[in-house]
Amino acid sequence: MQRVLLGIDRLSTFVGQTFAWCIVGLTFVVTYEVVARYAFRAPTTWAYDATYMLYGALFMMAGAYALSRNGHVRGDFLYRMMPPRRQATLDLVLYILFFFPAILAFMISGWHFFEESWRQNERSMFSPTGPVIWPFKFLIPLVGFLLLLQGLVEVVRCLRCIREGAWPPRLSDVEEMDQLILAQAEARGAEALAAELARGAEITPPAEAVRRERAGDGQDGR
Repeated sequence: MQRVLLGIDRLSTFVGQTFAWCIVGLTFVVTYEVVARYAFRAPTTWAYDATYMLYGALFMMAGAYALSRNGHVRGDFLYRMMPPRRQATLDLVLYILFFFPAILAFMISGWHFFEESWRQNERSMFSPTGPVIWPFKFLIPLVGFLLLLQGLVEVVRCLRCIREGAWPPRLSDVEEMDQLILAQAEARGAEALAAELARGAEITPPAEAVRRERAGDGQDGR
């Protein structure tokens, strides 16, 4: 089961990281348009369409990737203080009541939206070139399907956490500094961490901290 969960995590990661390259294209298009418009007085007719399509693709296709990393914003500080079982129970209820109905509605309406655009061979009305935009609209039901897959994975994780009392492992990336600080504060204690930071200590991921401690113990033993 864990292999299946991580396999879907890897799929979400592959899609998210692939579409992350849209930011490179978006940067190039915006830079080219600004230089052409203000330096050469020759604005393009295609830059606007390219920018909103690239940004839209980047934003949508990163959704399942962010969910696989538990990276969506949580504004409830009480959630962080709950034990894992209570967190998993709350997540499970919210997935069933809100997430899945919303994603199914998103997929169905998105498919009709794409199908109508495809039948009409819809083109953009925002520029004289009028590029075809129905392939871009196909991303709507596609991202809904990816979010549905990843949501099922998260439900399984919730059920395992309720049964075992701890969150099962998931793939990880470079963590944000606030997440590292919270993890270190939980592991070492807030006062001890504050004292270390006051002495100029670095915030390191838990795995890196363990590796350094083991290396230091080996040196002391010699």
